[in-house]
This record gives sequence, structure tokens and C-alpha cells, in this order.
Amino acid sequence: MPLDPPSVRLNFPALQRSKAIFLDNPAGTQICQTSLKRMVDYLQTCNANHEGAFATSRQSDALLYEAHCAAADFYNASRPEEIVFGANMTTLTLHISRSLARWLQPGDRIVVTRLDHDANISPWLLIAEERGCRVDWVDFHPEDGTLNLEEFRQAIERQPRLVAVGYASNALGTINPLQEMIPLAKQAGALVYVDAVQYAPHAPIDVQSLGCDFLVSSAYKWFGPHVGVLYGRYELLEALFAYKVRPAPADPPGKFETGTLNHEGIAGVLGALEYLAELGDEYGAAFESKLAQTYQGRRLRLKKAMMAIRAYEEGLARALLETLEETPGVTIYGIRDLQRLNERVPTVAFRLKGWHPRQVATELDRAGIYVWDGNYYALEVTTRLGVEADGGMVRVGPVHYNTVREIEQFGAALRKLIQAN
Repeated sequence: MPLDPPSVRLNFPALQRSKAIFLDNPAGTQICQTSLKRMVDYLQTCNANHEGAFATSRQSDALLYEAHCAAADFYNASRPEEIVFGANMTTLTLHISRSLARWLQPGDRIVVTRLDHDANISPWLLIAEERGCRVDWVDFHPEDGTLNLEEFRQAIERQPRLVAVGYASNALGTINPLQEMIPLAKQAGALVYVDAVQYAPHAPIDVQSLGCDFLVSSAYKWFGPHVGVLYGRYELLEALFAYKVRPAPADPPGKFETGTLNHEGIAGVLGALEYLAELGDEYGAAFESKLAQTYQGRRLRLKKAMMAIRAYEEGLARALLETLEETPGVTIYGIRDLQRLNERVPTVAFRLKGWHPRQVATELDRAGIYVWDGNYYALEVTTRLGVEADGGMVRVGPVHYNTVREIEQFGAALRKLIQAN
């Protein structure tokens, strides 16, 4: 059956405690009850450090291993040892970039895009400067926020060693055609590093199907705690030099999981994935026959959940775009065509004529509607669109616990601002 918003919302304590409309989700979603319970249970029952000879340490290690298994299922990684937990996507990327830098030589090429969050740009610029590498930039089309694939192909022809690309833009919502892009990069011999932070809450991920070498997201963007989750192909993680202390494990993932991890947070990641698996059981039946040809067990349950979310959120994206299109003085950035909703997630950026983005966000806050303003670390996007110097854009991002009614309330509040001005 279709996803039922009232039932879904009961899983999120923040939605019960506050009458606010949370449309700030691209920067971080609200946490689900299952994730919270896992975190509290961990701290109360097995709070211990790693590899001790006593019961709570054994229990802690078993739970952390199960979290690695669940995250591997979420990404469809080939084994749990391909999952590395860390503070967040940015920290993990900076960490892995240091290791990858040792494989680069002066003159090697790195490809980055102007559509990406800076966490998938700056780490590569830093190692390029250090190692004497050349950086090839891939632009995007300002009129619809899609990547310039011709420039991408030209960059690939220069035989790069590394390609860094986002799955979906955290500013404009554009989904990049990775199924087309990654094979081109692999044919040229490049390693491919994917930022899936903005994509992960909205649709299923399959790293084996994609063929990428690394992919990373943050659990606090998909209903869990502040923890980053990196996939890396095992043979690469095994071969890479790790910046670690000497007593730390020599094998992945431990060689990259520096120091004592955020154990309760990782327990919370497991809880978030348990919530999604249950969502798949309840609302994913329509997708089972097709998905069951490829996935089984928890992997199937998670993929069904993300397909159900994707189907429901198409309605939210449609309602949001229609609302903004009907509002006088609004300029929408990115894909606006309702026939192309499959090319975007429901993250939408706009400007309101005569209003600074921070003013819009402040006034919406007074109406109990939470949105973001600025550049959201997508500095290249706002610079390319010519809005960085003037406060960036307002960003609205519904997820599966939001409703069309909330979109309507957002639209009414926006029109009220215009009328009062």
C-alpha cells in the first residue's frame, strides 16, 4: 500500500513534540524512535570499549559488527568490512583523501564538479596542491542545474586518476546520471568517489551496480544520528595506507576507524536502518517482485523502503514546485519541469524578489516553518549562479515524513510575506 504519512510521523518524537514544519531536512533530518532507542539501550546495557575480555565489551563489539552488516545491506556492499564509520561525510572524505594522495604523482589529473558540496571538492583540491596534480572542473547548466556531460566526457578523455562526483546536488536537487558517468570513468582507469549524502534519504543505493570505488553519506541525513558511513571497495581499503596509531588494526575497516568510535551513534545507525527495513515491510510490497530478483533478506527490505519513499516523495516534489511556480516573485533554481521529477530529489532552492534569503528564512521561522538559506557549503553552485554575494538561496527539502498539507502551509506563509511587504 502507499506510504501513510500519519503513521510514519508517529515514528519521529520531534514531530510529536513540536508543531513546527521541518523543511530543513537537506541539512539533517529528524531522528526516528528506533534509532534513539538503540542509542539509549547501548549506553545503558553495553557501554564499553573495543575488544575487551568481558561481557559488555563483547556485546558492544557484536552490536557494532551488526551495524556494519546493516550499513553494507543499505549500500549493497559485498561485505561488512567495506563499511567505515566516522564522524561525518566531510571528515571521512578528508581522511580517505589523505590516503589516496599517496597514490598520486605530479601531473596526475583529478576531476571535480561545480555542482558538488564542498566536502567533495576541497579535499581533492588540497591533495592536488600538495601532490602537484591538475584539477579539471566540470561545470553545470545554470538554466536547469544539470551537469554538463560533454565537459565530463572531455575531462575523462584526459585520463584522470580520480573522479569525485555527487549522486544528488545538496543545493539544487539534481540527480547525476552516475550509471552513465561511472563506466566512462572506469574505462579511463579512474577511481570514482561518490558523495551520496543528499541522495541517500530519497532512493535506494547499490554500490555494486554503480561500480564506484567509494561512496559516502551521513546517517543524520537519513533519520539517524550524527555519524558518517563510508563504503570502499575492500581491495582498495586493504591496499591503501592508513593514517592511524600503531596499535590500531591493520585491516579494514578498523585501520580507518581511528580511535574509539561513537559507539552509541553507530548503534543509532543500526536503529535507523531497522526503522527503514520495517518501513519496507509495511509499504514496499508493490516493489517486491521486481527487487526480489536481485536482493534478499534485509537488503530487499531496505530497497523496498527506499522505493516506497521515492514514490511518495515524487508527490511532495510536485506539490513544492507547483507551489513555488504559483508564487509571485519566486525564481526557482534547478529542474522545474514536472515531467523530469525522476532527475531530481525533492530538494529545491529559490530566491524571492526583493528579499534577502536570510530574511525569508527568518520570517518563515516566525510562522513555524524551518528552511535553510545561504550556500549550504555548495559554494561553487551559488558562485556559478551569481547569488553567492547576495546571500545565496532559500532551500526547502521535504522528506517522507512531510506532507502535502505542510507544503501548502509553506506556500501560504510565503504568499503572506509578499502581501505584507
